Amino acid sequence: MHEAPFSEFALLLMAAAFAGALFVRLKQPVLIAYIVIGIALGPAGFGLVNAHEQIELLAQIGVTVLLFVVGLKLDLQHVRHIGPVALATGLGQLTFTIVFGFVLILLLGKTPIEAFYVAVALTFSSTIIIVKLLSDKRELDSLHGRIAVGFLIVQDLAVVLAMMAMSALKTPELASGGEVAWLNVGLSLVGRVVAAVVLLAVAMRYVIPRIVASMAKSQELLLVFALAWGVALAALGEWAGFSKEAGAFMAGFSLASTPFREAINARLTGIRDFLLLFFFIDLGAKLDMSTLGAELWPAAVLSLFVLIGNPLIVMAIMGFMGYRRRTGFLAGLTVAQISEFSIVFVAMGITLGHVGVTALGLTTLVGLITITLSTYMILYSHPLYDRLAPWLKWFERKTPHRELAVEDDDDRKVEADILVFGMGRYGGRLLQRLHAQGVAALGVDFDPEAVRDWHAKGVPMRFGDAEDPDFLDSLPLKDARWVVSTLPQIDSNRALLHALRANGYKGQVAVAVRDEYQAKVLADAGIDRIFNLFDDAAEQATRKVCEALTHPTSASAGI
Repeated sequence: MHEAPFSEFALLLMAAAFAGALFVRLKQPVLIAYIVIGIALGPAGFGLVNAHEQIELLAQIGVTVLLFVVGLKLDLQHVRHIGPVALATGLGQLTFTIVFGFVLILLLGKTPIEAFYVAVALTFSSTIIIVKLLSDKRELDSLHGRIAVGFLIVQDLAVVLAMMAMSALKTPELASGGEVAWLNVGLSLVGRVVAAVVLLAVAMRYVIPRIVASMAKSQELLLVFALAWGVALAALGEWAGFSKEAGAFMAGFSLASTPFREAINARLTGIRDFLLLFFFIDLGAKLDMSTLGAELWPAAVLSLFVLIGNPLIVMAIMGFMGYRRRTGFLAGLTVAQISEFSIVFVAMGITLGHVGVTALGLTTLVGLITITLSTYMILYSHPLYDRLAPWLKWFERKTPHRELAVEDDDDRKVEADILVFGMGRYGGRLLQRLHAQGVAALGVDFDPEAVRDWHAKGVPMRFGDAEDPDFLDSLPLKDARWVVSTLPQIDSNRALLHALRANGYKGQVAVAVRDEYQAKVLADAGIDRIFNLFDDAAEQATRKVCEALTHPTSASAGI
């Protein structure tokens, strides 16, 4: 009996590994493979795995670590920049989906209370899945990634408020509309929020920096503390009436201003990916397939509503606020699915006696469809935008002032011999060296914080997406002799090369790669010069060491 859970875990890991390998070979999202494994081995499938409590616990810890890492990358300066658009898009999308979804569900023959529950469920997007996808694509630090995380957090807070409000209806005086009772619930909620903000602010100012500095004396201890802090605040958040996710996010946010956040983030990445495996397996195992058959037609209609309507409203709001259509499109795709919280919310309605099992079946089926399809939409967001761009002009102002505000007017007039795309460690150092040599070089990056940092150092920078042909039109490509890309992904470099050719660029293109496979693929795509970061670094180090051995006195200063 005691060995059964261990054997089941071994089976799960082996099945997930082989299914994941198959999906990678077929160029499909790995997380879909994990959900399929959960369905196949869980109660809805062969029923081979019964360690549900252990799997659920690991899934919850995985979600905690994921939201902790998201909060870890968010600092106060970033909140000030994206706060207004995140709030506007979050609330706008919630309002649109609830109102129009409610009417649509009524037209599908559901009762008003079922329509209300399902409409509210359709507003919630899966923060966990979206953050995982954006992280895998290395787009969490892009403008659309940061805005998406911002309004997903707004949605998560809305989930908490909705659950608290509907749970209150089980109390007789609230269900009958008791004003005093509703007032007490509202005051209690406001009080908890204010208390949480005050306590966190005090801890960030006076307590946390000292504790983290002490823990950082040992890298192993720093990792243990980070995990303990994230799980503790997640538990505290749930106890205070919010959610584990909100608590974990605030735990990471509280450490975001410390100098140790990069070290913590690097150590948590592997742990996060391993534990999230159990989240997706648990999600698949909990899908109740027996309630889905009668809801196929309504689920298809509502899935189209979520897949198309939610992104459109986000694009409309962001375009009105002064963002480019590409930014709005990429951010809008992140709300093209419903969340695991949607299923939990409707299940809570069944527990309270408000709705029947058919509402849960409908929500589950919509979740399965939209999570699967939106995953592909996000993974292939850039090619999808290229195809749809001509029809999206209505979602962009003539002057996208919010994105242009990131740039200096003087930088828009800069002429450059070399354009460097990507201001990471390699790109930033390259740009600095070029300027030190008196070369006219212009940096380009999609991270607004990086652009502001380089502006502060007096380096000419432009903010924008290297894969956006419309943005490339605004760059001084006519006089540029070289374009150097340090973008990490093959597809991004291919898209950049295609966009440069479409804009009539005649100069040379160089790309920094990290392995031989990338080098071969990009060389075949027509890149003029390949810089292999590790090979070049090893070659330079070898040369300096050999010089030191041959001429120890003259070469010692160069090592």
